[in-house]
Amino acid sequence: MGDRAPLSLVRALALGVPAALLAGAYIGQYLFDLYPCEMCWWQRYPHFAAIGLALMGVIARPKRFWFGLAALSILSSGLIGAFHAGVEYGWWEGLTACSSPVAMGSGDPLEAVLNAPLVRCDDVQWSLFGISLAGWNFLISTAAAVTIIGLLFRGAAGRSGARQRTLS
Repeated sequence: MGDRAPLSLVRALALGVPAALLAGAYIGQYLFDLYPCEMCWWQRYPHFAAIGLALMGVIARPKRFWFGLAALSILSSGLIGAFHAGVEYGWWEGLTACSSPVAMGSGDPLEAVLNAPLVRCDDVQWSLFGISLAGWNFLISTAAAVTIIGLLFRGAAGRSGARQRTLS
């Protein structure tokens, strides 16, 4: 029973955190016009991968392996978020590329490109308590990844200790 509870928590974190962060990103984008810059997109990709890896952990063995990979993917998004937040706060220089979302609807594609908003990676579009979205991604993703990895190691140590006791 002790090994089951951490694994179910690991599963919930590995699936829930990236799904919630992606949902928040898309809600911000489509409901509040917070268009993603290039580095914002870079933070999303590892979350998509983490969901896929966590789903593998649900259906395939060894479960801890897949959840561990999901945790590393979540951590990579957090580290990209840390870099992005540093660029936003002017701690270091970022990339020179900016991105622009283009909606190709029923109209002139050239007009859509020319009228699309330009999104700079060093501009903070939204913040809470002085922390940008990239900063929040860093904090939440890193905390979740460290928690998942800690739970996985705690569960593995508990299993190996039980094996040693039965072998003695």
